[in-house]
Amino acid sequence: MQMKQLNHLGALVLALAIGAGNASAGQTDNHDHGHAHEHGSKGAISEGYFEDSQIQPRDLSDWAGEWQSVYGYLQDGTLDGVMAHKAEHGDKSAEEYRAYYEAGYKTDTSRILIDGEQVTFTSGSGSATGQYQADGYEVLTYSKGNRGVRYVFKKLSGDAAAPGFIQFSDHIIAPQKSGHYHLYWGDDRQALLGELDHWPTFYPAALSGEQIASEMMAH
Repeated sequence: MQMKQLNHLGALVLALAIGAGNASAGQTDNHDHGHAHEHGSKGAISEGYFEDSQIQPRDLSDWAGEWQSVYGYLQDGTLDGVMAHKAEHGDKSAEEYRAYYEAGYKTDTSRILIDGEQVTFTSGSGSATGQYQADGYEVLTYSKGNRGVRYVFKKLSGDAAAPGFIQFSDHIIAPQKSGHYHLYWGDDRQALLGELDHWPTFYPAALSGEQIASEMMAH
C-alpha cells in the first residue's frame, strides 16, 4: 500500500455505531464474524453473546507490541491447511474460503508497531506514525443475533499519511491483552462501519507463519 493509501477505509461489517455505553441497533452482517473464533460454546463472549453491562473501556496498551499482517501467509500457501480445515467443518470449499479471506485479509500494511500512544504503520513504501487517544467504542449487532465491540482511537497528531481513526476488533470486551486482532482504519469514523468485506488481521510479529496457522486451526 502506498502510504497515502493508509487513509483508505479498512472495515468489517455494516453496522450502526453507538456512543460508548448507549443502546445498539440491529444490522445485517455479510461477514460471518467467526473466521478466527469458531471455538467455544454458544453464549461465550468470544462468540458475541454478552450483556451491555459486561462491556468495559480499553486502553491502547491492550494492543501494545509489534504485529504482522497474515495476508502474506495466505498468499504464499502457509494458510492452505487452515482453508482445508475450514472446508472440513464449514459450508464452503477450501477455494471458496481462500477467496473469502483473500478479500478480508488484503492489505499492503505488513507491520504495525504500537508503543504507548504511538501507532506506526509500515508497508513496502515506508512508514507513517500517529499519536492516538481513546475515542470510545461501538457496539455492532449482527444478523444472526450475536454482537461485537469495536474499540476506537482518534489521531491527535502525527504524519499526514497516518489514518485519522483506527478501530480494533478482537472479540474481547474488557481490558485484556490481545492475542490477535482485526484493524480498520480511515479518516471517517462513521464510514468505517460501512465496509463489508475488508478486515486486515494482525498477529504478534514474533510468531512464524506455521505457528499462526496452528493457532487458527486450534480455534
